Amino acid sequence: MADKPRNTLAAERRKARHYGMQALYQWYMAGAALGDIEAEFRADYDFAHVDLEYFQALLHGVPAEVDALDAALEPLLDRKLQELDPIEHTLLRMGLFELRQRIDVPYKVVINEAVALAKKFGATDSHKYINGVLDRAARSLRKVEIEAAS
Repeated sequence: MADKPRNTLAAERRKARHYGMQALYQWYMAGAALGDIEAEFRADYDFAHVDLEYFQALLHGVPAEVDALDAALEPLLDRKLQELDPIEHTLLRMGLFELRQRIDVPYKVVINEAVALAKKFGATDSHKYINGVLDRAARSLRKVEIEAAS
């Protein structure tokens, strides 16, 4: 992927996040096996212009770290985890996973992509909440990156 133009890779990752959020939501709500969800998505959707590695990293990485992600989210929230809307919860887990595990992706991109997905799939103002929580997470997880950009 390193030899793809940056805008092509960005578009492919955007689609991977889009499908990743939907697949993780399905896992969260239905508890289906990750392999079954991945097979269903790959059969039902055209992955020709999707960063498959990134989709797989999200789909398998978030559930593998779900307890640690939720524990890290709790102090950043103004409510209990159980009170989060399922879309918000899925996007916060996914964004936190990216902030923690995908340091190759700038923190602003992680936040902007989660906000865009919240605008598309979430409740009316959920994008503002997602932005605030992930911004607080980035301040501790990506402190060096944030300071370097200042």
